[in-house]
Amino acid sequence: MRDITNQTTGSEFFLTGEEQQILLRIAKEAVTYAAEHGKRATFSVDPALLSSSLESECGAFVTLYKKGRLRGCIGHLTGDMPLWKMVREMAFASSLRDYRFSTVTEEELPDIKIEISVLSPLKKIGSPGEIILGKHGIYIVKGGKSGVFLPQVATETGWSREEFLGHCARDKAGIGWDGWKSAEIYIFTAEIFG
Repeated sequence: MRDITNQTTGSEFFLTGEEQQILLRIAKEAVTYAAEHGKRATFSVDPALLSSSLESECGAFVTLYKKGRLRGCIGHLTGDMPLWKMVREMAFASSLRDYRFSTVTEEELPDIKIEISVLSPLKKIGSPGEIILGKHGIYIVKGGKSGVFLPQVATETGWSREEFLGHCARDKAGIGWDGWKSAEIYIFTAEIFG
């Protein structure tokens, strides 16, 4: 496994409101294209719109909601492409590749709301007590299996720290409710907008 904690530039990553709007437009175009054509969108973005932040390699998740209910969510914890491309790819994947849901259809598009989470670098922790519910997302790794919850999951569910870890270990990583106790645990923060 490559070192996933060594990705910081030494300064806090921040997106302006304009950059957030550009990413939301990209995600909307990708979701619309996926629903209309049933395949990945490969459009480019005007280079004049792409700031250094949008060209940065960051992890990101795109979450789709329909009438307030989860409709798709896929992302990457680490970046291996410019952020704007990552958002385009994750929007496509959330529309057509989230195994928990059928593909998004054209008829659903008016009801789809998009939320983007841009992730900080991962930090390995030594104690679950370091997790701040609502601020930190978690990434649990054990024996080739892994699971992730974004920071907002704890807030949306009202889970305790142990429930947050237990559900991630059992439901996402497939290592049992107490599997987190012998796993590597990483935390991250997310800039969330929609």
